[in-house]
Amino acid sequence: MEIIHLKLNDLNELQITLDAINLAILWGAQNEHFDYIKKQYPKLRIVARGNEMKVLGDEKQLESFKNSFDDVINHLEKYNKLSLMDLENLMQTTSGSAVLEEKMLADKAASVGSEPIVFGPNGIIVRARTPNQRKMVDSITNNDILFAIGPAGTGKTYTAVALAVRALRNKEIKRIILTRPAVEAGENLGFLPGDLKEKVDPYLRPLYDALDDMIPAEKLKGYLENRTIEVAPLAFMRGRTLDNCFVILDEAQNATDMQLKMFLTRMGPTAKFIVTGDVTQIDLPRKNQSGLATAVRLLDNIEGIDIIHLNGSDVVRHKLVKRILEAYGDI
Repeated sequence: MEIIHLKLNDLNELQITLDAINLAILWGAQNEHFDYIKKQYPKLRIVARGNEMKVLGDEKQLESFKNSFDDVINHLEKYNKLSLMDLENLMQTTSGSAVLEEKMLADKAASVGSEPIVFGPNGIIVRARTPNQRKMVDSITNNDILFAIGPAGTGKTYTAVALAVRALRNKEIKRIILTRPAVEAGENLGFLPGDLKEKVDPYLRPLYDALDDMIPAEKLKGYLENRTIEVAPLAFMRGRTLDNCFVILDEAQNATDMQLKMFLTRMGPTAKFIVTGDVTQIDLPRKNQSGLATAVRLLDNIEGIDIIHLNGSDVVRHKLVKRILEAYGDI
């Protein structure tokens, strides 16, 4: 990619020649990537014709654009792919505005969350993408128990798993334990064939999916075989002391009061716990009360325990997920 920076009168102009770049991948289907980039820099005039691109505007904005666009091109050249999510991560987006300038100007505390949490295989970069996800990153440094509560698609589980993988890579802990209640989501699956692992794996699939994004397949297989990473139903936590490990309880809204109390009291002296859940999606039988709301009420304001509430503005799945959540309201 060749870049020429010109200054014409009082207007700055950035000229970019996109040589040997697959423009169909760069700009996306129906130019959705190009449109997205323009929305992040509303103060710049961005024009692309063929492999030539011109960007006009304020010099500071141009410098911000150049730095972030360099990251996009480097990613495309290295991996020959670019999804809209890749683009959002690479361009450090927040609330539809360019924040590479914010990255350069913000103080250290504000910039921690925008840095990658972990680098996964195939060019995947996992970072906090919303203010509340950044709060999770900051909070786990200062607290040993973190509750992350919010609706579907807010990245609470994904961010929690990323923090656990980072801690393992940094040798802050020796093991990762991922658990969730084995509760069916509104339907009776009946008898499941196979051994115990095969019976419970369907309930734990979302945790495996997150791990797949962050750890190469062969390495993950080894971690699971030697129990460096353990994925197990919540019932298997009873009677254990979980120490020198990072433990995540997912879908905690489907744990009863006694189950959640049992889980939290498994904590060893050097462990970190993250509890994630969505109080609007409780799949317990009606006679059983969800323990998540009880735990939040009883444990609020205890030093060493933090509670972060994510909301619709944190949704990082497909853009329609946010609209679906709004449409369903309190149902």
